[in-house]
Amino acid sequence: MTDQILKALAFDGQVRVFVLDLTQSVDEAHRRHDTWHTATAALGRTLVATSLLASNLKGEDRISVEILGEGPVGRIITDGDSVGNVRGYIQNPHVALELNSKGKLDVAGAVGLPGTLTVRKYITGTDEPFSGQVPMISGELAEDFTYYMAISEQTPSSIGLSVLVNPDESVAAAGGFMIQVMPGATEETITILEQRINAIGRFSDLLDQKKPLEELLDILVGEGNSQILDKHDVAFYCPCSKERFANSLKMIGNTELQAIIDEDGQAETVCHYCNEHYHFTKKELESLLTVGE
Repeated sequence: MTDQILKALAFDGQVRVFVLDLTQSVDEAHRRHDTWHTATAALGRTLVATSLLASNLKGEDRISVEILGEGPVGRIITDGDSVGNVRGYIQNPHVALELNSKGKLDVAGAVGLPGTLTVRKYITGTDEPFSGQVPMISGELAEDFTYYMAISEQTPSSIGLSVLVNPDESVAAAGGFMIQVMPGATEETITILEQRINAIGRFSDLLDQKKPLEELLDILVGEGNSQILDKHDVAFYCPCSKERFANSLKMIGNTELQAIIDEDGQAETVCHYCNEHYHFTKKELESLLTVGE
């Protein structure tokens, strides 16, 4: 199954809803970065949140997210486009903590408090990105992104992020939801939403049951209460290429490039986001030297 995101309005336009299944993309990130289960959950939840937030963007706009706490996973960096496609990496992928007191993956322990959540939006036509940063309040990430939306974007929201990891470290299910309360929403609507969200349990369990996004939407807001606006595929996607890295090598200048040729006779470059390796032979490096420099 391909990953998908669904966008809808609910309660006669009082609420905007995003429902996301990102299982394949999070598993792809796990495979590429060789993450252990707690690190997989931390990176996966951040990728899910990034896809949800990015889906609010338009056209060529992009978003980047940075999670930085004092826990063993270190820094988490993710990136997403307006479609909801994502990529990302985690500084220390080999983190496997004991389950927390609730019997769940200890993402808060892996991320560690105190810490910060930073979101940067790169909007087409603007010179500088919009940047918002908040202190993390739990480290479990869903609460932290909900807090970010309230403080930095002044948008009352409820965000759910969930990653279920198999015993063999692969990803069984990953996804989440974002519910945004629009201006003018009634107290009755807000109360109904709170009750339904509190009754859900683990969202990843619903995804693991292979329930379609339309059914998950009904579970969130109630059957017959929503109007679907859009549903489309999303994926783990990184635009890196050997050509891009070749251009980067050109930019270091002939002196440094010649030193690499003389000392190593080759070069190996790695994309941090997707862990793709690109090898350059001596002949390929020599072809990058700029004539007349």
